[in-house]
Amino acid sequence: MIRSAFDVRISARNSSVHVSGAEDAVRKAVRVLSDLQEHLRHSPVVDDERVAESIHQASLVQVDSASTPIDVFLPSASVVPKSAGQQNYIRTIQDHDLTLCMGPAGTGKTYLAVAVSVFMLKQNKIKRIILVRPAVEAGERLGYLPGDMQAKVNPYLRPLFDAMHDMMTFDQIKRFIQNDVIEVVPLAFMRGRTLNHSAIILDEAQNATASQMLMFLTRMGQHSKMIVTGDDSQSDLASSETSGIVDAVSRLEGIPGIGVVRLTRTDIVRHELVQRVVEAYKNNRGNVP
Repeated sequence: MIRSAFDVRISARNSSVHVSGAEDAVRKAVRVLSDLQEHLRHSPVVDDERVAESIHQASLVQVDSASTPIDVFLPSASVVPKSAGQQNYIRTIQDHDLTLCMGPAGTGKTYLAVAVSVFMLKQNKIKRIILVRPAVEAGERLGYLPGDMQAKVNPYLRPLFDAMHDMMTFDQIKRFIQNDVIEVVPLAFMRGRTLNHSAIILDEAQNATASQMLMFLTRMGQHSKMIVTGDDSQSDLASSETSGIVDAVSRLEGIPGIGVVRLTRTDIVRHELVQRVVEAYKNNRGNVP
């Protein structure tokens, strides 16, 4: 099936697979084989339907072969964009001081933002990474949660930490946090600050109000890079509130120095079912509570 789909030659001997043919076709075939190998780590069966799905996804990807990995602290953990949309996202972050990115779950919005920030920190292009999130999920507020501020904030910033743990050691993260090189903060605590020489990531920005978004965007100081990510289909705000990232995109798109990226379901790189879930909910939005 892979040979037929991409017009490549494939031979297998012992534990090695050799793929030859046109460069783009080989890259896509290898992507399918890697995807199926990852699938086998979680499921004992690879059937024709699963292979066809993987071939279809690889066919949608048009990643530039010249794309270079993002160098992070762990030598074995370089990050490479897995779709044309992800590649455009990374390029937009690199070319703009402010990037707004919207897209469904699993498209790498947060992960790639953290990766670029870690790369900049490693290259001494910035001095700090500031991780920010609105604390409104599931109707909870920080005051109702147990513990000190760090304990209150940790559940909201967990996805950002998960990404960071893929890119540096636990001891590095702990040391950076202790030295304020990495700072985690709820969005509400950003008021009045000016952040210079920093990479500032606002995650889950669909849960920020328009006024909170304005407050956040005006925190940017000199020699800083700001990345705002969100999924406009998953807002926890009251129905009467306008999502901050949606409002910001409508106001700021087209302004020089500001990049806007829209990732789609074809950029989803999590389990293949995530893409099907996103599509199913998209097709039945009126029935979603």
